[in-house]
Order: sequence, then C-alpha cells, then structure tokens
Amino acid sequence: MMAAAFLAFGTFWMAQLMESDTGLGSDALKNEPDYIVEHFSVVRMSPSGQPRYIVSGDKLTHRPVDDTAEIEKPLVQSIGEGVAPTTISAKRARVDHGNTQVHLMGDVNIDRKATETSRPMRMRTQALTVYTEDDQMKTDQPVEIVSDGATMTGTGLFVDNTTRKVNVTSRVRIVYPPRPKTE
Repeated sequence: MMAAAFLAFGTFWMAQLMESDTGLGSDALKNEPDYIVEHFSVVRMSPSGQPRYIVSGDKLTHRPVDDTAEIEKPLVQSIGEGVAPTTISAKRARVDHGNTQVHLMGDVNIDRKATETSRPMRMRTQALTVYTEDDQMKTDQPVEIVSDGATMTGTGLFVDNTTRKVNVTSRVRIVYPPRPKTE
C-alpha cells in the first residue's frame, strides 16, 4: 500500500513538473515553431483595401511564444499607388511587435525605381529596421546611398518616407559626379 502511494505521488509530481514553466524540458519546447512555410508570398493591404506591398521569401518560421517570424532571403516589394516602386532584399529578417517592425540582416539592399517625381535610388547596409506602420527605416550600421550619380556614405541612418527626410548620423561623405561641360 505504501509503495502504491509513493508511486501515485511520484506520478502526480512528475505530471505537475512537466506542466509547470520551470519543469523539465519545458524551456526546450517553449520556443518551438508552430508553423514553417517554404517559398511563401504575402500581400499586405492598406486600410482602404488596396495592395500596399508584397513580402516573399524562401522560408518563414513562426514562433508562438513571442509571436515572431524569421524569414530566410526576404524580398519586400512596394506596390502602392503613388509610391515609387521599391524592392528590399536581405539574407534574413525577423518580424515582430505585431508585424510593425521588420529587422533585416545581412546584405540589405534597397532599390527604388525612378518616377516622374523621384530619382532612382540604391541603398546598401548590413542591418536595417523597417517600421511598417510609420513608413520609417533606421540603422546604426555603415550605409551607402547612390542616387542620380551621387554617392553618399556614412554611419547610422534614419529615413522618414512620409516626410521624405533622410538623416545620416555620422561620418558622412558625399561624392557628386562632375558636371557635364557646356559648349
């Protein structure tokens, strides 16, 4: 009878230990992905119901504990009306904070096509955070921006696309191409 009581208590204790946050193995399983999608594409819509941008990648891994998604080879293409077509690519990305922040890492490239109101622009850096709802970007890494033949390099960047302001924080260097000779 005593052995059965110890066995019952031991089984109850092990069950409680496995269900608790401090139990054996619970930390290892806590951040397991709840889904993985390969070769995906998602269209983000504007509040008015129009397509705003397309996010695609080789692999998306979602983790439910902190509601984050990791993307391998992300590609973001803006398709909004009245916006210059822009493509952003990187080696990997992490999406968090309710899909309002995208942390791009490794060979981040931004290419904006020319329009009637804007010149083409190419930007390169190693890390960039995009605030999707505020239409802003920032990095503390070295950055290179090429536009209309001029090249600007520096460290640290903040871009506000709604006000069309770009602020390079430090070590700024700008090289303009020579002016064409007039005859």
